[in-house]
Amino acid sequence: MGKCKAFRRAVFSAALVTGVASVAQAQDIAVRGEMVYTMAGEPIENGVVVVRDGKIAQIGTTVALPAGMRLIQAKVVTPGLIDAHSTLGLTGMLNQDQDQDQFDHASPLQPELRAIDAYNPKDELVDWVRSFGITTVHTGHAPGELMSGQTIVVKTRGNTVEEALVRDNVAVAATLSSSARKSGGKSPGTRGKMVAMLREQLIKAQEYKAKLERYEAKQASGDGDDEEGKVLASEGKAPPTRDLRLESLVDVLDGRMALLVTADRAQDIASVIRLQQEFGITVWLDSASEAHMMVDEIKASGLPVILHPTMTRAFGDHENVSMETAGKLAGAGVPVFMQSGFEGYVPKVRVVLFEAGVAAANGLGFDRALKAITIDAAKLLDVDHRVGSLEVGKDGDLALYDGDPFEYTSHCTATIIDGVVVSEGAH
Repeated sequence: MGKCKAFRRAVFSAALVTGVASVAQAQDIAVRGEMVYTMAGEPIENGVVVVRDGKIAQIGTTVALPAGMRLIQAKVVTPGLIDAHSTLGLTGMLNQDQDQDQFDHASPLQPELRAIDAYNPKDELVDWVRSFGITTVHTGHAPGELMSGQTIVVKTRGNTVEEALVRDNVAVAATLSSSARKSGGKSPGTRGKMVAMLREQLIKAQEYKAKLERYEAKQASGDGDDEEGKVLASEGKAPPTRDLRLESLVDVLDGRMALLVTADRAQDIASVIRLQQEFGITVWLDSASEAHMMVDEIKASGLPVILHPTMTRAFGDHENVSMETAGKLAGAGVPVFMQSGFEGYVPKVRVVLFEAGVAAANGLGFDRALKAITIDAAKLLDVDHRVGSLEVGKDGDLALYDGDPFEYTSHCTATIIDGVVVSEGAH
């Protein structure tokens, strides 16, 4: 109880520091770092990053600063960190019914649920996470149902989801693991049933898409005189009845959204690969605890891996996790990204900075670990035109540290988002 209260006090303190800044306007700020990792080239010693009107305006070692511009000093400066998969903002700090929107257990198939309708930018966990330098998060519905809902990319700043939003409709979250299996004769009760239900929904989406295309073609041609045309016209007098579930999956089929599939066992990873090959859709392999047993197969498939938190607990489907998996995948040329994930206990989400640090110490290395939570994650999420590196014209998102970011003895001394200091002081 004492530790829980201490955690809450720390979070409330962070909220007091950051709450006013979250609604502030962009500032003109200069940040000087003994080492600046731009992620767009070689690190810069004694570098300066100037942010004006929320965007990066200058980077270099000999930057003339206007009189009166605020200068913040740091030992290490990085781009704002990016969490490649979380449930932040849907899972709240209090672990009570009113702040737990990560999944709805009414049905195993709910791809139509939109994260934008559930995300809470004012939850105290958002403040807590950004105090460690995390400025962008790919978040949404959690693993635990066969299709639990959609995901979004947000900044960890903003009074409303619209203010925080970077990208909507990013992926549909699916689960091929024990957490999505049902008991008591309910479906899906087996692995075979889970894959069959996913395949069935994707086939239904293909048929729904075909009906839409026939209707649009009919509307464009206006031709319905011949017998075949009359049949099509009978279908084409009005568009197919709207189906939000199938519309979501049509977006997956058309590549507008990815299918994010949580799978840990090697046999489930193999099923994900088969589904991707069968439907030719964009698939992101999530968690993948036994990926170290499937390195060659994953590499051949071309699937990116948003790896489980490095320090995830080794039980159930995670019993064969290894802290060396990130390094093995990256070493083999598999695109690998880091996540905070979802936990069924307080505080519900981890800190991706720490997870990347442990991976760095277990084979991934500093450079690849930092790329995995900055520019590489930005490219995967298709937001690298705004975030992920320190380059002129990109968003003014920076994380400042008093030492190596991956050392536990180091602290995040400031977090800047869109030119606003949203967190300040050692965390």
